[in-house]
This record gives sequence, C-alpha cells and structure tokens, in this order.
Amino acid sequence: MLMEKRQLGQSDLMVAPLTMGGNVFGWTIDEARSFEVLDGFTAAGFNLIDTADVYSRWAANNEGGESETIIGNWMKARNNRNDVIIATKVGGDMGQGKKDLSRSYIIRAAEDSLRRLQTDYIDLYQTHWDDDTTPVEETLEAYQQLIKEGKVRWIGASNLSPARLLASLTASEKQDLPRYQTFQPHYNLYVRDQFEKELEQICTDHRLGVISYYSLASGFLTGKYRSKEDLSKSARGGGVATYLDERGFKILAALDQVAARYHTQPASVAIAWLIARPSVTAPIASATSLTQLQDLIAAAQLSLDADAIALLDEASAWR
Repeated sequence: MLMEKRQLGQSDLMVAPLTMGGNVFGWTIDEARSFEVLDGFTAAGFNLIDTADVYSRWAANNEGGESETIIGNWMKARNNRNDVIIATKVGGDMGQGKKDLSRSYIIRAAEDSLRRLQTDYIDLYQTHWDDDTTPVEETLEAYQQLIKEGKVRWIGASNLSPARLLASLTASEKQDLPRYQTFQPHYNLYVRDQFEKELEQICTDHRLGVISYYSLASGFLTGKYRSKEDLSKSARGGGVATYLDERGFKILAALDQVAARYHTQPASVAIAWLIARPSVTAPIASATSLTQLQDLIAAAQLSLDADAIALLDEASAWR
C-alpha cells in the first residue's frame, strides 16, 4: 500500500500518518505476537515505531526495557533497521526513584537504549517526563553530545508543560542547542483540553510534529467499553471508568454514527479524526493482534468529510 508520508517537524524524518505504540510489547503481548504486529504494520506501509526505556516496567517481573529489547530483536531478525524510524524516550523512573533529565543520566540511558535496540543510532530521542530540578539547557546539552556522536538524529519531547516546552525552544534558539522537532501529548476525542488549551498553538507556531498518545483513550474509543460491566474485558479496562459519563456516551454515539456511514469501526474513525487534525502528524496507537491492527490500518485510509468531523467535534466539545 502506497502511503503518503508527512514530515516530522522540521526534521528529515518522513513518516506515514500513524505511529505504532510499543507500550504493549512485553506487557500484554509476548515477543512472538509483537513480531506479528510489527510485521503487519510495516507490510502495510507504516514506518514509525514509538517506545520508551520504561516500557513496561510496571508489569509483574519486568524491569523496564522489555519493549526496546523486543523491537531490537525484531529489527535484527528482519534486517530492516534502515526501513523503520525508531522513537524512544528517556527520563522516566527506571529504578532510580525519580524522573531524571540530568546530562549524566541521559548519556547513560541512551547507551542502554542503544544496546537493547541493537542499533548504533536512535532516530528520535524524546524527553519522556519533565524533571524540573534540571535546567532545560543541561538536558539539551546532553542531546547535543549524543547528536554530535551520531547516536541520536533528532529530539522530541513529551508531557512538558507549556512553560517548560517554550523555555526549551527558547534555549535552543538563543544558545544554539538542538531543538525539539516533535511533541507527544495525551490527546484524543475524549481528552482534548490538555492539548488544545495552549500546547496545540505552541506546536503549530514552532512547527513541531505532533505524535499524540492514548489515541484510543485506553481502548474506550473502540466502543468495547460501554458499561461498568465491560471494564473487566482487558488489562487496560480499569483506566476507562472515568470516560463512562454523559460526554463519553455522546462521543461513542457520534463514532457509531460515522462508522456506520463509512462501513468501518469506531476505532478507525477515532484515529482518522486525529489524522485529519491540521496540528497532528502521526497519532500513536497500539495493537495486540492482527485484527486490532486492521482497524488502525483502515484509519489511515479513511478520509473523513467535513460533516463527519463536525459531528465528532461537536460531540467531544470541551469548551
């Protein structure tokens, strides 16, 4: 399938309009199933895979790095490192008991990620969580060293406050430090305000590529959770309870309506809505099976018309 590529920020990274979320690898699916999903994803013409060093430290008997390890094993087995764009993240708690964006920590963590990914470079290295005890300049200097050494190509950020994101962009400009090319916000049809209040404008003004996470609101926007009884359907069901309110049901009704019109699934519509947002480059979604993957692939081929977008905008309005 020929996929139209989009530029990630002002970098030279050209990506298909959907990102594979690696948080499920080594958590809700094992290595063999992860390989299947990754094979299906790339065979359909997609190329951006997002992970983090902490995926999935929260699962029983895991220590972090499981997702990167699986992706590294897959790239080695398929000999396809040059065909994919790998985005990973640093700064989360890997056992040090805090979020850490200090220079020494980032340099060390990057080496660990490179080893697990079995590669000598990371295409997009992202600040995962803010560490407000470290000056933004120090963090950017660490990235500068990694870029100079050829270990990182471009940098991005996730979960920064508007103030810290702007401070980082200003420091890059004034001190000739590497500049964030992407931003990764929590953003979907249900959770709109966090991004749209201030961050969206900053991303647009500074031409940052946006790769939004929780694109399906932990599975709520697939339509499989419609009552409290449905929450036991998967490991992620617990995170969905807060969406079961009047606004949530209104969003599901709009998704059902649009999905029926396009003869597709609500999940595909929810992601197609994100892909259609002018500020969004390639939303992140994860799949635990080839069946789920088909809904994601369908989203990238789905071009919603103005009426469908208006209906979804209105149902999910937060202002």
